[in-house]
Amino acid sequence: MSFIHVDNLNKHYIVKKKKEKGTLFRQKEQIQALKDVSFDIEKGELIGYIGPNGAGKSTTVKILSGILVPDGGEVRVGSLIPWKDRKKHVQRIGVVFGQRMQLWWDVPILDSYSLIRDIYRIPEERYKRRLEELSGALGLTEILRTPLRQLSLGQRMRAEMCGSLLHEPEILFLDEPTIGLDAVSKIALRDFLRQENREHGTTILLTTHDMEDIAALCRRVMVLGHGTKLYDGSLEELLGRFDRVRTVEVRYAKEGTVPSLLPDVTIESRDGVLRFTYQPDITPTGELLSLLQKAGPIREMIIQPRTIDHMIADMYREMGL
Repeated sequence: MSFIHVDNLNKHYIVKKKKEKGTLFRQKEQIQALKDVSFDIEKGELIGYIGPNGAGKSTTVKILSGILVPDGGEVRVGSLIPWKDRKKHVQRIGVVFGQRMQLWWDVPILDSYSLIRDIYRIPEERYKRRLEELSGALGLTEILRTPLRQLSLGQRMRAEMCGSLLHEPEILFLDEPTIGLDAVSKIALRDFLRQENREHGTTILLTTHDMEDIAALCRRVMVLGHGTKLYDGSLEELLGRFDRVRTVEVRYAKEGTVPSLLPDVTIESRDGVLRFTYQPDITPTGELLSLLQKAGPIREMIIQPRTIDHMIADMYREMGL
């Protein structure tokens, strides 16, 4: 059996609606967060788990980490059932939620790490070796004695990553780990995750809205929508099927410049920026860029792929959801 095995996973929530005028009680509504979700993950894989808000990604991670109990289905992580074998299970997993901190706010991060060492009963020599390794790789050596509240967002996220990996977990669950980070911090975190996966064989499940994170780290992706698994396969195939539209934003040195374009390219203008939308399989990117350059000197240019939300919308249409 695979390292992580999920079969027909189901989970629903009961939520209370806003009370209507003239009624005493709020009505309840059942929300299906996960519906018959199945997948297998082999040891050492680094997988992207993507989808729009409310798709069920975080619910899946919470079930796999033992925080939530599903309504139905089978889940095994390395032969353990997460919510039944929680004490054993948490000894070998790490979890990082992008907007939730596990380290203590007002104490030096080294003190938080010492407490984590005690919680996981990490032998002293193993703890020192791992801390030195992680703090060096994540650039934390100079700030270990700094309280968490004095760190930048990027530093705090790296500190959280270090804390989640001190006990050398076999599995790392990441939920939006780069949210709010600047470009430099994102690149550093991605480099570290690649290294951790490659050198330690850590199995990583990454949920994110950031396609750059996915493209940089994941060969395989799973796509969730309305609590249902829509896709499971290579990132290359997914992009080939649904990432068929590009946009180019251009600001010319001389305002009012408008290039001559092919019929299938649409153009919008806002605040001096021209936004061109095109399909690369109809109009090759090189051909479009040539037309844009001929129109006049370009001050700024940005080429953007489609967002995950756009690709999910295409999947919904294709599958009749």
